[in-house]
Amino acid sequence: MKSVEGSGTKYAMVHACMLFRRLVCANAVLHENIQISSSPWKVQQRYMSREPLSEAYLRTKQKCESKKLPPDVNKNAVFACNELDLKEVNVYGFDYDYTLAHYKQSMDFLLYKLGRDTLIQKHKYPAGIKELEYKPGFAVRGLHYDIEKGLLLKIDSFLQIQLGTVYRGMTPVSDEEVLRLYKNRAIPIAYVESQVKNARGQRLHDVKIKMVQLADLFSVPEMSLLCNVAEYFERNHIDYHPEILFHDVKSSVQSGHPVMHRIVEQNVSEYLEQNRDIRRLFGRLVAAGKKLFLVTNSPYHFVNKGMELLVGSDWMHYFDVVIVQARKPKFFTVESRPFRIYDCESRTQLWDRVTRLEKGKIYYEGTVKQLQDMTGWRGEQVLYFGDHPYSDLADVTLEHGWRTGAIINELAHEIETLNDPEFKMNCNWLQMLTQLIEDFQDCESPEEEEVLAKWMAERDDLRQKIKCVFNKQFGSVFRTYHNPTFFSRRLFRFADIYMSHLTNLLNYSVNHTFYPRRGVMPHEYTSYFV
Repeated sequence: MKSVEGSGTKYAMVHACMLFRRLVCANAVLHENIQISSSPWKVQQRYMSREPLSEAYLRTKQKCESKKLPPDVNKNAVFACNELDLKEVNVYGFDYDYTLAHYKQSMDFLLYKLGRDTLIQKHKYPAGIKELEYKPGFAVRGLHYDIEKGLLLKIDSFLQIQLGTVYRGMTPVSDEEVLRLYKNRAIPIAYVESQVKNARGQRLHDVKIKMVQLADLFSVPEMSLLCNVAEYFERNHIDYHPEILFHDVKSSVQSGHPVMHRIVEQNVSEYLEQNRDIRRLFGRLVAAGKKLFLVTNSPYHFVNKGMELLVGSDWMHYFDVVIVQARKPKFFTVESRPFRIYDCESRTQLWDRVTRLEKGKIYYEGTVKQLQDMTGWRGEQVLYFGDHPYSDLADVTLEHGWRTGAIINELAHEIETLNDPEFKMNCNWLQMLTQLIEDFQDCESPEEEEVLAKWMAERDDLRQKIKCVFNKQFGSVFRTYHNPTFFSRRLFRFADIYMSHLTNLLNYSVNHTFYPRRGVMPHEYTSYFV
């Protein structure tokens, strides 16, 4: 090798030697089965019989069982996707539903019933669907519904279908049928993205998306109703159009929201989870000189009843601006819709021109542009919290530079599952078994192929077991078998921080800085620095 002077080059040579030694040591457990070729970086596999493979398996299994399990994750923590210094935040904004207010399962049953009744009464669906009950735990948020094929499915961040999570009605669709319908596992981007560009970067306006993502918790009972009715049609051999069914179910559930609002107002504690810590959080923020505002799509009297339960009758005292029926995401995207003052007593909108936003008043509709112009709240000084990655978070971070926080209620359940010792052990073994398969996959004899087939079957069983502990049908909200889901990848893009409940912020000071952790990239997996 040609001699080169300079400390940087010497360091690189030392690092290369150390990295090589690590690679050799990592494979030492399998030293009976490999030989190093003339090139120090090329590993060549020898012919093997069943016994050496079995021995390698046992050694790897013993090593897995000797490994110390990772520590538990705090389910009340705040997790950072992007560095966020709270000292730079002067204004805190909040959505209401599933951000400040978390609902009991009784809300899902109510929305399902209202939607089902509307299908029968308004759209004249068969009276037999009256017997179809809501099934808690069937679906998770983040799934896609194929409007053309009538399938509910889960896709990952690479737009690949997770086989085993495709349903027609309540019936799973076989992997063979899925591949026949879609030709392969990958979904074209035009199926799921409404703003598709060509090779020159030009937006294609005539693209019609074929899949709709159900990205908030209000969509969970909607998915259950959709699948229940589709199953009823399939079993009774009733011909139907999947797209018409989708739109009928969606409009029926949405038209039930005003009725739901009136029912909940009359007995709010029946549907809303109590959380007195919200008042303590608001008090801390106000005492630190922070401004607070609320932007929600829900009507005032519905919000008022909930906030009185959560915070108290003086809840308006904490907020500098309150905006109801904002009609997000239009609130964040249109520019010409004026604010109107909402009169609480007459329950009507006044016609007065709004030139400034005053504390103690309720505003209706409007736009984020006017909110920024009238208050001067702009850019990184604003931190807005919501539960919907698109209608709450995407536009404010991409177009307006606000910082964002996502409230993902299911995160608590996911972390509890992650902390289970059996789950940790299964994950460890899955990783090590996968590495074992990768190292020995180039078989040369029937005996080897038989052993590899058993390993692959065990790996498949492990992956299925790990999936089902989150949700039997669709698995984790955040992962497919190994990739992030489409939902989680968008969440991580649009949210600077995320947490299970807003009050998790009470575990940190108002001057705290949230730092993202350095993740391991595929090419860094055996790096000296990881």
